[in-house]
Amino acid sequence: MIASVSGDVQAVLEDSLIVGVGGVGLRVFVTAAVRAQVHVGDGVFLFTTLIVREDLLALYGFETQEEERFFNLLLGADGVGPKLALAVLSTLNVEAIRRAVLAEQADIFSRVSGVGKKTAQKILLHLQGKVGAGSGLEVMALGDADGDVLDALTALGYSVVEAQTAIQAIPRDAPPDMETRLRLALQYFSR
Repeated sequence: MIASVSGDVQAVLEDSLIVGVGGVGLRVFVTAAVRAQVHVGDGVFLFTTLIVREDLLALYGFETQEEERFFNLLLGADGVGPKLALAVLSTLNVEAIRRAVLAEQADIFSRVSGVGKKTAQKILLHLQGKVGAGSGLEVMALGDADGDVLDALTALGYSVVEAQTAIQAIPRDAPPDMETRLRLALQYFSR
């Protein structure tokens, strides 16, 4: 098994990197966040998972061991393959996944392209009891108004993680109506 890859980035592709290792270019599928931070010629170190199937030999790379662990956890959910697991990690970071599981919010997963309501529920059920409490961050349970704010922010092009961060920044004593909460969340982005 290939546990990690260290080398120079030879190419940044739509869904992966080509990493030069000992004269060989390895194609490593990575999250959107990793692709956004590296450029051709940069040195990179990634924790990896090798997926071997009858018709597939693919390497998936992650910045942290925790991301790799969540990738492997996601693979255990019924109906989730490597591409979908990587899409979940590209849309939601580890803490957002942890918060969604601890708050039992399957709808957060259905915001990932390719994840329907049934698959989102399967992911939630599979991850329950496996993600831990994390870094001590408060679990944010979304009320109806905040769920609508999250929908509005993602419709405006913000990622689920950015939207959740903006919602968390809304003062606790803010009025519960959706319009006020949306305005306050948008103010977070203008800072």
